[in-house]
Amino acid sequence: MQTARMWPPLKAAFRWVERVAEFLTNASGEKGCHVKRRMAGLVGALEDAVRRTRAPHRAALAHFLLETRRYWLGLFHCYDVPGLPRTDNDLEHLFGSCRYHERRASGRRRGSEGLVVRGQVRVVAAVATRLAPTAGAELAPKDIIAWRNLRASLRRRQHARILGRRFRANPNAYLAAIERELRRALPA
Repeated sequence: MQTARMWPPLKAAFRWVERVAEFLTNASGEKGCHVKRRMAGLVGALEDAVRRTRAPHRAALAHFLLETRRYWLGLFHCYDVPGLPRTDNDLEHLFGSCRYHERRASGRRRGSEGLVVRGQVRVVAAVATRLAPTAGAELAPKDIIAWRNLRASLRRRQHARILGRRFRANPNAYLAAIERELRRALPA
């Protein structure tokens, strides 16, 4: 009996969640801008409802609104891009699978440093090889400038990790070398 008075506000809150889920399901296949417009109207109505709701349920609905605003910018792309999943569960599964195979292949308990430095290449390669076998001719870069830029980016990331490792190994020697270089570079 003590919880009986809590049910009507909970039912009302759950109706809001069901309406949001219905809009985001987009069964009619509308474009992202239409779903966004409908959802904006619903969020406005929900904000009004939050102002009128009592304390325990107000906090839950306010949190729901906060999270909706936090994800708002990326919430509607999936309706305009074919094949883009509506949730990040598929991406999380993909990255988790890549980490699992990396750990299994290397024998390490955690992901290798190479996955951190070269992740943007390794993850794409892992995904691409799962979709279909790759022929040798497909490995040649199509855009040589973009390929060179990617290689330079990977070298910069690797260099930053090397410097970090050197600093952690011997901070005093690392900082003394930087001071010597700075003195040489400054005019006397």
